[in-house]
Amino acid sequence: MPIEKVLLVEDDAVLRKSLESQLKQARYDVAVAPTIAAAQSALANDSFDVVITDVQLPDGDGTQFLQLFQNRASRPLVVIISGHGSVEAAMACMKQGAFDYLLKPFTPEQLEVSLRRASDYSQLLKVNRFLTEVEPDDLPSELIGDSPAMQELRGLIRRVGPTDATVLIQGESGTGKELVARELFRQSSRRGAPYIRVNCAAIPENLIESEFFGHERGAFTGAIGRREGRFVLADTGTILLDEVSEVSLSIQAKLLRVLQEKELERVGGNKTVSIDVRVIATTNRNLEESIAKKEFREDLFFRLNVVPMYVAPLRERAQDIPQLAKVFVDRASRKLGTHVPQLGPDCQDALLSHTWPGNVRELDNVLQRAVILSGGADTLTADHLRLGKPRASSVEAPSGPVLQERSKDFVWAPTSDLPTLDQVEKDLIFAALKKCQNNRTHAAKVIGISLRTLRNKLSEYRSAGYREAMLTRDLDDTLTEAA
Repeated sequence: MPIEKVLLVEDDAVLRKSLESQLKQARYDVAVAPTIAAAQSALANDSFDVVITDVQLPDGDGTQFLQLFQNRASRPLVVIISGHGSVEAAMACMKQGAFDYLLKPFTPEQLEVSLRRASDYSQLLKVNRFLTEVEPDDLPSELIGDSPAMQELRGLIRRVGPTDATVLIQGESGTGKELVARELFRQSSRRGAPYIRVNCAAIPENLIESEFFGHERGAFTGAIGRREGRFVLADTGTILLDEVSEVSLSIQAKLLRVLQEKELERVGGNKTVSIDVRVIATTNRNLEESIAKKEFREDLFFRLNVVPMYVAPLRERAQDIPQLAKVFVDRASRKLGTHVPQLGPDCQDALLSHTWPGNVRELDNVLQRAVILSGGADTLTADHLRLGKPRASSVEAPSGPVLQERSKDFVWAPTSDLPTLDQVEKDLIFAALKKCQNNRTHAAKVIGISLRTLRNKLSEYRSAGYREAMLTRDLDDTLTEAA
């Protein structure tokens, strides 16, 4: 996304007029100021992508001008204009954070090159500041499993990945839709460009338009400067609209325009911004049913569903469970720093007979817990899994007589043989703390929860009188003691 708004600070009226004309011919939105005081006023009332300023001004020099930006959360890039006699002053400005400098006299081409470099650098900063997806080291590089469903899915990814086609990935929660999206990105011609994920279900309704499309200064309370949206940050790359079915109908209409026209307007602005983005969307809902209920736009569905992909639930590809289980046990053991246990026969039987309503995500969590609770045993057993009795899948939603009939087989009630969920959670936390020598910071990472959540749980256990909860410490505490 190229820079748009430029503030030119130059006291020489002839040079200022000439540079302003050059910038406007290059289609930049330009404001001018002859002094630092005038520039400060302009900056207080508007946002700029780049400031071009002379190193010597009537009311101060470049280093004084740069001090205006020291306490600003969002600062423009500054290009210094310097004469041959003020090179040292320009270098001093570079040390204080100026992006580039130009020696007088310079050509229009040199100015354009500097602005183009500023544009590229600005885009990189914005992408890093927001939610560019960095692939975790423990994320499998390939989709795991050799079932017919997975073989068909991998084949479709190989054919569609290198294209720019819009893809709609459907499947239940926990099946690995995001992993499919990542694999599409890895195999695309845009893999060297930004990959931006937007969790549509996690963004409040009153903020999602700004998150998608960005906003201008003053667009709403708290909009203290221009902010680029996720679509602009993903320009030339790929955007993942995770759980797109959670977006309201009003935002769906604006998404439709982006897909159709490849352009958008920031909230509070009237300038059209062109973008070049590949769109991948996921949903765990049946969008045809949502359309029938007037909860999802049919025209948006057709725009997203150019290439439909379906990720089968784990119960429909049970033959992949042993291979997935091996990967998850290896990974959990590596995180704990222990040897890799084998899966006992009863453990394998339990894994294969479970219905896995939470799909692959549930399998991963169960095996992480089993490795921790096994205490370093050579073999995982069914007892380590603590699966409980099977229950009906959450995907099917029968009612009436059908539900009453099925409930006879799947009603779960605590017995002396099965722990409660709270007991399993407590055992898991204490086992992780023991493995991590009572270091809360490390244990939280092993379990996959935040340190704050772990502290809250331990506070509950201390109040209940559990001695294990009183022997823990944070990594910061350990570092403080060592110092």
